[in-house]
Amino acid sequence: MKSGDNRQSMKEWAKRLILSEDRRKASEELTGRHPYDLRRMFFELTPDERRRFLDWLEPEVIALILEESEPREQTELLEALGPLKAASVLEHMSRDDVADLLGGMERLEALAFLRHMEKVEADRIRALLRYPEDTAGGLMTDEYVTVRSEHTVEEAIAHLRREARQAETIYYVYVLNERDRLVGVVSLRDLLVANPSDSVKHIMTDRVISVPADMDQEKAAHILGRYDLLALPVIDEDRRLLGIITVDDVIDVLIEEAGEDLERIAAVGKGERWPANALMAAAKRIPWLVLLLLIGTFTANLLGWFEPTIQSLPILTAFMPMIAGMTGNTATQSLALVIRRLSEDSLPEKGYRMLLRREVWTGFWIALVCGLLITGWVVWWKEDVMLGGIIGLSLFTSLFIGTLVGTLVPILLDSFGTDPAVASGPLITTLNDVFSLMIYFGLASLFLYSLS
Repeated sequence: MKSGDNRQSMKEWAKRLILSEDRRKASEELTGRHPYDLRRMFFELTPDERRRFLDWLEPEVIALILEESEPREQTELLEALGPLKAASVLEHMSRDDVADLLGGMERLEALAFLRHMEKVEADRIRALLRYPEDTAGGLMTDEYVTVRSEHTVEEAIAHLRREARQAETIYYVYVLNERDRLVGVVSLRDLLVANPSDSVKHIMTDRVISVPADMDQEKAAHILGRYDLLALPVIDEDRRLLGIITVDDVIDVLIEEAGEDLERIAAVGKGERWPANALMAAAKRIPWLVLLLLIGTFTANLLGWFEPTIQSLPILTAFMPMIAGMTGNTATQSLALVIRRLSEDSLPEKGYRMLLRREVWTGFWIALVCGLLITGWVVWWKEDVMLGGIIGLSLFTSLFIGTLVGTLVPILLDSFGTDPAVASGPLITTLNDVFSLMIYFGLASLFLYSLS
């Protein structure tokens, strides 16, 4: 069955189910479905059908659907639920997910949902909402398990049995001292295999990888990945545990950051999402395109300056797209490599010089090989050594400079504290078009002048 047919049959099945009078059967069949399938069903229905659909589901199931949905879909779901039922659904979600959802709303709208929630739960969510969205504090959850360092293993396991149901993850158990400061971490496995009478402080690891609440979320995500952790504790200046960042939230951050980097590299405005108003989308892209248009106008004037050279040797125009295209390609390769290294935070201290040296030599060898190849091919094709030399030397110089531009621009931006992804591919490509054509026709003019 094709995916379209399957989707249609699922929609019809959902419609028949919600129109039935057997509420218990409908509820059981819907609850047995995966939240992803329920989400797809919901957004295929009319507003009236959506309300009945949600009536058949328990709040905890609707909470799972909300967690599977995109921000725009979450808004539609909450509107269909109404404030009272929406509040009961939010109470079944992880508090960090609720904080993310409410943080994207207007303040008054978010407060309306919080007023209908239980006071204790609402106060904890308000505490999470205090942290900026793009920081470790904004990413963390306060649903974790701690034990005291003076506890025995048996006491710690008994504590876990009582508290683990409320935690988002129990693979790591964080150890606090009598001042509530983070002093260690112990894995669930270590607790289970340890002697029940052992003290927790004797089996814990006291070198805990942690991050401050104000750290950028992308840096926190890279730290969690670098040390292969399933969760990362977030602490304040007194080493008091504020929350933990779990690996599933980190995956979301990396996907989000990668998407934003691609938008910048493609010269698309930050935050442009589908669906979006066409005028707003155009407004985000036009400033970049106007800048590139101005540079392109300069390129057109540049060709006018070299009109005598082109008239003397028209064959030069045949190789112009190849020179410009190859230069842009090498610059884009270097740009992608440098941005990846910088985003991974994998450069050592003072590693810019090492990276630049490596790219200089890489650019040299690429330029040399390509320059020699095109020289030999043009000499064989046109039986003209001078033309082969002009094109080969031009390609060599252009590729070498293109590699430097693709390397230096993001490094310079990063050293000034600016996101290197703003060194967009179209901008660098357009700049290299100017450089490559100046080199190409400049060398050709120099050769022709010396031979005349």
